[in-house]
Amino acid sequence: MTSDVRKLPTGFGRLWTAQTVSSLGDGVSHAALPLLALTLTRDPMALAVVTAAGTLPWLLFGVLGGALVDRWDRRRTMWVTDAARAVLLAIPAAAAALDVLSIPLLAAVSFLLGLGGLFFDTAATAYLPDLLGRNPALLERANSRLRGTQTAASGFAGPPAGSALLALGRAVPLLADAVSFALSALLVRSLPAAPRPVPQARESLLRQARAGASYVLRDQLLGLALRPAVGNIAFLAVETVLALFAHDRLGIGTFGFGLLLTAEATGGLLGAGIASFLGRRLGTGAALTCTAAVEGLAILGLAAAPNPYVAGLALAVCGAGMGATMVLGPSLRQAIVPAHLMGRVASTSRMFAMCAAPFGAFLGGWLATTYDVRTPLYAAAGLLLTMTTVTATMTSNRRVEAALRAADPADDPDHPESQDPVQERAIY
Repeated sequence: MTSDVRKLPTGFGRLWTAQTVSSLGDGVSHAALPLLALTLTRDPMALAVVTAAGTLPWLLFGVLGGALVDRWDRRRTMWVTDAARAVLLAIPAAAAALDVLSIPLLAAVSFLLGLGGLFFDTAATAYLPDLLGRNPALLERANSRLRGTQTAASGFAGPPAGSALLALGRAVPLLADAVSFALSALLVRSLPAAPRPVPQARESLLRQARAGASYVLRDQLLGLALRPAVGNIAFLAVETVLALFAHDRLGIGTFGFGLLLTAEATGGLLGAGIASFLGRRLGTGAALTCTAAVEGLAILGLAAAPNPYVAGLALAVCGAGMGATMVLGPSLRQAIVPAHLMGRVASTSRMFAMCAAPFGAFLGGWLATTYDVRTPLYAAAGLLLTMTTVTATMTSNRRVEAALRAADPADDPDHPESQDPVQERAIY
């Protein structure tokens, strides 16, 4: 399979802009929804319901959602979903303006926004390899840009903007998010149409969903699915106690804790930026093993940190490892997964990772309660390093190259990309 570095298509620029605008809106609502809930109640369980509602769609409909995306036109799925989310946000905005906002309404909106995110993210993941001709080098470059701007928009710019807009009125951040979704829908609608996957024998939705899950579990690069799931257990164990660790062990307050999180996000931007370089220099498989080891060692350094400065450096290094992993892993998957399965495989992998997160949160809380606040960090580091060792051979350079050769459209006369010339994809 060719890995020549060509220019990204003009259509990618519109997709990149659309996802950046949408991520900015996500960052606004990520800060605004909990703050809006806080104006209605001080009950921790009620606040938790609003936050948890946004993750439920992945747990309930992750595999089925992927099967539906594989049946539908992916570009249309993206723009219709964002248009629907824009209209949806007008409801709580109107309720806030009329002073009839409630926790059940916020929870319902959070759930439906999460459901829209499931369909949009899955369709975007499946559409990108069609747009880029499944070229590994192009996919790494594209995902590096998408990941970097997503981190900047949703992690840096969005949350403070959401807090500032909320000061202007409870409906203002919701309307701003609605506008971001509307702009994203317009941009996505202008994208070039992608070739439809070769039609498969008509099967039930459940059977198609099982086929996607079976592919993930039997994949020769199973480590691509194991790493996010195991990583989420480790990272949620850390996240659950991080604020307490920062306060009790590092002696820092709210402002200092915010700086720690900023250090991690800054590292994530750096990691996304250098991911393609690491993939070319080390090979994708070796680079993935390297970034996983970096994450584990960084968490180990965080657990042993004697002061906030070392802790901030450790989190920045961990963020860099995570940022690079989140570029290299999805890029490789997009290059090797058959087009007709891409939606199901993407959503199944995401669902596994989402399901693992609550276990990590429970593990972190239990270890901190039973032992001390550093214990979850040491346990997370051990889990990450063990996972690195176990999955290293699953995603070795040799296996990666074999998977890329097997996925080469030139070797598969039934693959849609072997029938459509590259120039028809508007690659300039």
